[in-house]
Amino acid sequence: MLVSSRTSPLPSPTSTLPNFTEASPYSTTLTAHNFIPWRNRKGAWTPRTVIKVSSSSSSSSSSSSLENQTAVILPSQSQDDAAEVVRRFYAGINSRDLASVELLIAEKCVYEDLIFPRPFVGRKAILEFFKSFIDSISMDLQFVIDDISAEDSCAVGVAWHLEWKGRAFPFSKGCSFYRLEMVDGKRQIIYGRDVVEPAIKPGEAALGAIRAVTWLLKQFPQLADQL
Repeated sequence: MLVSSRTSPLPSPTSTLPNFTEASPYSTTLTAHNFIPWRNRKGAWTPRTVIKVSSSSSSSSSSSSLENQTAVILPSQSQDDAAEVVRRFYAGINSRDLASVELLIAEKCVYEDLIFPRPFVGRKAILEFFKSFIDSISMDLQFVIDDISAEDSCAVGVAWHLEWKGRAFPFSKGCSFYRLEMVDGKRQIIYGRDVVEPAIKPGEAALGAIRAVTWLLKQFPQLADQL
């Protein structure tokens, strides 16, 4: 836990502090502090605001119930939040608004869709790919985010699927990874990778193929140079 409290659990990010000053038999003092509880995965500090509540009262029971409580107020999500940038990216694709998508992609971005033999390099090539994609499908086909990571300010993972008029589209599950950086004061996507559910699922045959290839590499190590 980030902090401890004698009488109450840590509030959720969306919760509000109780109004201790309203019709209360005791007085309270709220002091706000900048608190830094941990580093994120990239080593950057993640700031938080901590409010300490102290009280004084003629009633010992009232005083003990509120003395030295600590609450953490999490920062609100901003437009430059990494997960929010990725959400806006998907919203732009769904609405076929490539002008809004363009603002979220860095000029030197590299985008890999693993059903293609080579990555798309540069904003222009990526936007051309997205234009070809949206021109080939109906507006009724939409990306739906199943889960998204929001802890890291530089990297975001997304699990998603496609829906046709609100119904799950076959063979459309996927996972994507995005790396973001601040470019000219704005957080932009500098790298992306899409992994899409295959239409043909070999199952255990795939494990057999992997065993066969690893056996060959052990017998003929020089073949590794051809990988």
